[in-house]
Amino acid sequence: MVVASCTPRTHEPLFRKSCAEAGLNPYLFEMVNIRDQCSWVHMQEREDATEKAKDLIRMGVAKAALLEPQEPIISEVTTRALVLGGGIAGLTASLALANRGYEVVVVEKEDRLGGMLNRIGKLAPTMMGASQAIKRQIETVAKHPKITVFTKAKLVGIEGFIGKYKADIETETGVKNIDTGVIVIATGAAVFTPEELYGYDGQRVITQLELEERLREGLDPSTKNVVMIQCVGARNDQRPYCSRICCQVAVKNALLIKEQVPDAGVFVLYRDMQMYGVENEKLYKDSKIKGVRYINYTPERPPEVKDGKVSVFHALLGQELELEADMVVLSTPLVARADVQEVSQMLRVPVDENGFFLEGHVKLKPLDFATDGVFLCGSARYPANIREAVAQGLGAASRASIPLSKGSVVVEPIISVLANEDACRGCGLCVDLCPYGALEIRQTEKGRKVHVIDVACKGCGVCAATCYRHALTINCFTDEQLEAQIEAFLGR
Repeated sequence: MVVASCTPRTHEPLFRKSCAEAGLNPYLFEMVNIRDQCSWVHMQEREDATEKAKDLIRMGVAKAALLEPQEPIISEVTTRALVLGGGIAGLTASLALANRGYEVVVVEKEDRLGGMLNRIGKLAPTMMGASQAIKRQIETVAKHPKITVFTKAKLVGIEGFIGKYKADIETETGVKNIDTGVIVIATGAAVFTPEELYGYDGQRVITQLELEERLREGLDPSTKNVVMIQCVGARNDQRPYCSRICCQVAVKNALLIKEQVPDAGVFVLYRDMQMYGVENEKLYKDSKIKGVRYINYTPERPPEVKDGKVSVFHALLGQELELEADMVVLSTPLVARADVQEVSQMLRVPVDENGFFLEGHVKLKPLDFATDGVFLCGSARYPANIREAVAQGLGAASRASIPLSKGSVVVEPIISVLANEDACRGCGLCVDLCPYGALEIRQTEKGRKVHVIDVACKGCGVCAATCYRHALTINCFTDEQLEAQIEAFLGR
């Protein structure tokens, strides 16, 4: 069967399922993408696009004639989950999985669970105490019979594939070897420290996180003027992204300052206020009613901090203002943790240009990686507030539950195969280049030969394209099939 229509990414599974229901092997199916490759990219060239579509369909038919039936690959799953990170996202995912009856191992680098919530006073928009919220989660996790927690621990080694991972966890008492079926990354993010920016000294000029700690202890009543500066160390050449949650934190802390010292003057110097959501917008309006003042500045003329005063050019009024400041609070972004690259290389999962872990697809797989069996949640993915972290923790647990509940995984057989064993010299070049760790060299009766770990292979074709001996090929993308497509195009 040949279907010429939309992208295989979204529609191919549906058509394959239809083939199977009709009694046809689902891998005797070829999809020609004339939407993305014709109608979308050649909107103004209709006649040429139609001719190109004809060529693509002719090539698809030529390939389909050489397709062979394939059988799906089935592998058993170890019904245990490994969760990296003991913050709110990781704890939420762990509890969700454990409550469904699966064993969970939590690995936390710090000496206690809770992550960044241990340093925060209250949570917006409810103004509930952060310690109260996280304490309940920690106690529940600690008492849960299905959860094992390692603190002061980290992942130091991993091998295997979905359903059969073997992880090495370094703990205070030595390295623990854990068999697990799935892995959830919830390692969170770090707060950028604004060294050499706006006279930061950790005393009079502090970060929002340091202000959180002071608010928990109670502000000095003599604090009369507080100036907050937004986008410090963010939305610039080094870190071009918006950290999203900084504005919410600033508004919440401004309200808490007014609550503890009602007469205090609080000024927020901002570029853009990102108060997405109805409740956050209401919080922003309430802060204005209670006397918090907002001053817009431009990146071309940023504020200056000097001698207990903050100078800022008011972009809307068009004039320079000078504000007294007993305390200057810098809103800095969340940044990727220092060990992100190390974890990325071990698990063979990508990171984006800002150092955060990169999901498989922003819409279709927002909590999955391209590497099967590894899932993602919380600020390890991108800066998230507590509600988003909790929602993502539940989502990652839901995704991870699928292979655990089935007890086995079915993998598409469009994978690399050693088609010509005699041609393979066991050089290992393909092993080094495989992005999924799906190849290994084994000693056989015929000498060193490559072995394909079928469950781990994603059929990307890097190995087949690399093999100068043509020993490897990809099911459904053989040399003969590709040559038939080329001939169909040239012979039109």
